[in-house]
Amino acid sequence: MSGLLQDYVTAQAERRADAVALVMGERRLTYGELERLSNQLAHLLVEAGCRPGDRVCLCTEKSPQAIVGMLAALKARCTYVPIDVASPTARIARIVRSADPAVVLTMGAAMSLVGELLASEVLAPGLPVGALERFPGEGPGFPVAFDAADWDSQPGERAPRTGDPQEIAHLLFTSGSTGDPKGVAIIHANVRAFVEWAVEYFGTEPGDRISGHPPLHFDLSTFDIYATFSAGATLFPVPPSTLLPGQLGEFISSNQLTQWFSVPSTMTYMAKFGAVPERGFPSLKRVLWCGEVLPTAILIDWMKRIAQASFTNLYGPTEATIASSFYTVEEIPRDETAPIPIGTACAGEELLVLDGECNPVPPGEIGELYIAGAGISPGYWRDERRTSEAFRPDPRPGRGEQRIYRTGDLARFDRDGLAYFLGRTDSQIKSRGYRIELGEIEAALNARPEIVECAVVGVESAGFEGTSICCAFRPASEADSNPAALRSALAALLPTYMLPSHWRSLEALPKNVNGKIDRRRLREMFSAEQSQA
Repeated sequence: MSGLLQDYVTAQAERRADAVALVMGERRLTYGELERLSNQLAHLLVEAGCRPGDRVCLCTEKSPQAIVGMLAALKARCTYVPIDVASPTARIARIVRSADPAVVLTMGAAMSLVGELLASEVLAPGLPVGALERFPGEGPGFPVAFDAADWDSQPGERAPRTGDPQEIAHLLFTSGSTGDPKGVAIIHANVRAFVEWAVEYFGTEPGDRISGHPPLHFDLSTFDIYATFSAGATLFPVPPSTLLPGQLGEFISSNQLTQWFSVPSTMTYMAKFGAVPERGFPSLKRVLWCGEVLPTAILIDWMKRIAQASFTNLYGPTEATIASSFYTVEEIPRDETAPIPIGTACAGEELLVLDGECNPVPPGEIGELYIAGAGISPGYWRDERRTSEAFRPDPRPGRGEQRIYRTGDLARFDRDGLAYFLGRTDSQIKSRGYRIELGEIEAALNARPEIVECAVVGVESAGFEGTSICCAFRPASEADSNPAALRSALAALLPTYMLPSHWRSLEALPKNVNGKIDRRRLREMFSAEQSQA
């Protein structure tokens, strides 16, 4: 094996071709089928002109075909770029322009999105578009280079190319403070380092039945997919339509899942709506969460109801690949207000809590959290400035050209060496598991003629979203003070999870002594309003 992500499937296909790799609804794919289909599609990508290092955009919802497309792009020695097709077209256009793809893969309802991108010349005329489904009759209304009917014409027993573990496997676009999403480059070696630690630590094995809850453009999904394939287990992607708490609970039960992994807001949502039954989900062996703080009261509720499972908190930004630290909660917490640690570093990773001069702070003192080690991304796609700001030379002696990543999170170590997350240092928040730059929301709002000035702040809440996004604005006129109209306009530019849930029209925004918007006062104002609601 060459240390590439696609090697996991190839190895399982060679040993256990008939074992089931993934199940989604009525569709089941064995490891042998997954290997054959991804090889065939990889050959078609090469025929369509893909060269090593080219990007392949996946404009499709989560599906078995999308996962085949991911593997095929890797086997063509390309970089895949999963697109959030539920985002507004304007935002998707910015991501697609930045990715500069050589081929687009699509299917289903996302076909119309690709048609819009072609019509507006976001995608260059003549750019090959491959369909991940068959067209027995009429096609989508624009030229298609190939569809699934063409796959059988290609060899299924071997991939067309191999690659190097240091090559970029995928680009994951996250929120950017200037209004432009940032493409985080993740190499094969980044993902494999975490996957191989996690499979060993959690004891993942062929009999496991693993949830695939996060969308494919969210980095947590890479853990579900590649850890499953590494262990030869079975992946159960959660359909995008499975949204309600009861539906999620039924999904766990009916598929007899042994591992559930999601963002804390989903676990909170399920608990508050009674979707976690007493002594429920007897098949579950592990419950994992990552992406934001899980309220301790919600954790207690889950642990009381699912006594047989282990519960592990994972922490890590996209730039450090899936997760960099972990903490398994050994017993039900006694205090609902006590925070859960983010724990200790995963193998090959380091957590550093540093002061403003990049010196370590003593245990108990608060500093900024930096990460070093095997998961550190090469940086942001085609953005040297942002890369140099976030990825710093390791200041410790003897580290050569090694780098550390500045997370922007505040943290402290206790005297036992456990790390605790204490919030953000900047305008970035976590809401519903998504990392959101509030500056991107402000940039979109400030482009509206109805807005004179605005400020967007995050306020911790008891709701399932974790952090509420709140907007204070000064309208250009009384007629422009309607929050519903502003929210509707904003929805054309930003995905739903970035839309403010609380609005306040003000005659003037509060300012501090430096004449800057006083965001602390705004947070206090929104916090007081929420506590009275």
